[in-house]
Amino acid sequence: MKLAKKIATLSVASGLAVGAFATATPIFAHGYVDGPKSRALLCKEGVNTNCGSVVYEPQSLEYLKGFPQAGPADGKIASANGQFGGLLDQQSSTRWAKTEITSGPLLMDWTYTAPHSTDGWSYYMTKTGWDPNSPLTRSQFEEIAVIDHDGSKASTNPDHVITVPANRNGYHVILAVWDIADTVNAFYNVIDVNVNGAGEVTEAPNAPKALVASELNSGAVELTWEDSNSDRADVSYAVSRDGVQVGKSNGTSFVDLEATPGAAYTYTVTASDTSGNQSATKATVVVQVSQSNDADVTAPTVPANLHTMKVSTSGINLMWNESFDASADVTYKVYRDGYLRATTKMTMWQDTAVSAGNNYRYSVSAVDPSGNESTSSNVLGVTTPNAPTPAPIDSGNWNSLAAYVKGDTVTFNGVTYRAVQSHKGVGDPNWITALSLWAPVNSPAPVEPAPTPVPNPAPAPAGTWSSTGSYTVGDRVTSGGVDYQAVQSHTGVGDPNWIYAPSLWKKI
Repeated sequence: MKLAKKIATLSVASGLAVGAFATATPIFAHGYVDGPKSRALLCKEGVNTNCGSVVYEPQSLEYLKGFPQAGPADGKIASANGQFGGLLDQQSSTRWAKTEITSGPLLMDWTYTAPHSTDGWSYYMTKTGWDPNSPLTRSQFEEIAVIDHDGSKASTNPDHVITVPANRNGYHVILAVWDIADTVNAFYNVIDVNVNGAGEVTEAPNAPKALVASELNSGAVELTWEDSNSDRADVSYAVSRDGVQVGKSNGTSFVDLEATPGAAYTYTVTASDTSGNQSATKATVVVQVSQSNDADVTAPTVPANLHTMKVSTSGINLMWNESFDASADVTYKVYRDGYLRATTKMTMWQDTAVSAGNNYRYSVSAVDPSGNESTSSNVLGVTTPNAPTPAPIDSGNWNSLAAYVKGDTVTFNGVTYRAVQSHKGVGDPNWITALSLWAPVNSPAPVEPAPTPVPNPAPAPAGTWSSTGSYTVGDRVTSGGVDYQAVQSHTGVGDPNWIYAPSLWKKI
C-alpha cells in the first residue's frame, strides 16, 4: 500500500507514545469523550456490557441543548433522553467501569468524528454526598468548567483542561456537554471516574522526535515518530496541519486521509499528558503532496455485517459495519428486494414502509465521490411479526363512556351484547340499543355484508344519505326530507336503519 517515497524527516527533542497504531479513519457521526473514556465508549470497547446498540454509535448521544435548564430529562441524562433504548441510564455504584483519576487538573480529550460548528463545552460533576444508586438528575450535578468557542468547527479546540475539585473522593460521574452552534442540539457524555485524592504535578512529557512523513499510494500522508516517553503511560499526541488540529494518536503514527494532491502542508506533533501538561517543543515537518492525475477507480470496502437492531410490525432498523475509502467520503445505498430504497451517510437506516407478516430482503453497498460502488454486503432476510389480535373484552357491564373493539361482549340489564363495530361512547345511554353498534349475543353473529355492486362508494359528506357512504364527525346529509349530522366517523354497511341510530346521526 505504501509508496517507497519519503517526503521529509526532521529530528527534534525526544517524544513518546504508548499504545496502538492510530489513523484518521472517518466515521460519519459526531463525537465522544475518549480521555477519560465515556460510559458509551467503554461499551463499544466491551469493558461495559449489556449496553444495547450504543456500542455501534457512541458518538451519537445527541439531544436538545440548554442544559441544565433544558436538555435531557432527569433520569435520562446519560442516554441523552433515552437514545439507544436508554440502557445507559441504569445507575448503581457497581454498574459501570470507572477510570482512576486524581483531583486537580484533568485533560478532557474529545474525538470528533464529524466536527460541528460549536458554541462551547460545559462540564459538570456529581456533588459530594450524591447517591450513586439512584438515577442521575440535575440536582446531583454542579458545574465545574465552561469552555467558550467562537462558532468554528470543534476540531480547532478539541481538548480541554478542567479542574476536579479537591473535595471529591471515590466514585463520581462527570457530565460533558458539547453545544453545537448551527443546530438546536448538543452532545451529552457521562464519564464514570474514581477519584483518589490530590493529584501530583508532573513534568511535561518529552516532545516527539524523528518525525517522518511518507505519502501513501492513496494520496494520504502518514506521519511516524520515535518513542521517547516509554516510561510513561499517560502520554498522547495531537497532530496539527497548518496550525489546525486534525487528529490524535495514542501511538507513534498517524495517517491524514484528507490531504489534497498538489498541496503543501506543515505538520506538527505535540505530546501531552492527562494533567494537561504539553511538551515544550513540537516536532515539525513540511510536506509537498504529489499531484495525481490518475482517476479514482477504486471502490470503497464492502459494508459488512448487515444486521437488524429492531424489527416490529411497522419498522425494521438496519445497521452495518463502516466502509473505508481513500476519499474519506462514503455514501451508502440501501436496497430492498433488489430496488434502491435509500442513500445515507450513516451506518444505520430504518425502513418504515413495511407491513406486518411480510418478508423482505436487504443489501447495502458503499459509493465514493467518483461513483465507484463496492460489491454488495451480505443479503439479509427479515420477516416482520404478525399483527397481534386484540383479545375481546368478555366481562363486565356496559359503560356508555368506554371504548370497545368489534367483537367485544358486555352485559346490560341482564342481556349480553356483542360489539358490531369499534367505537367510543360519549355517555349516551341509548347507544347499547343501536343496532349499528351492538347486537344481542343470542342473535346470530354479524355477517360481513356482501360488497356493494358500486365499486369504491365515494363518501357523501353532503346531499342525500347513502347507507354505504363514509362519513366524518360533523358531516350533514338529508334522508326522507330530514336533515341529519354525523355524531361519529363511520362507514355504512348497507343497513337502511343506521340513519336512525342516535350513536351515528342526530336530527338538525
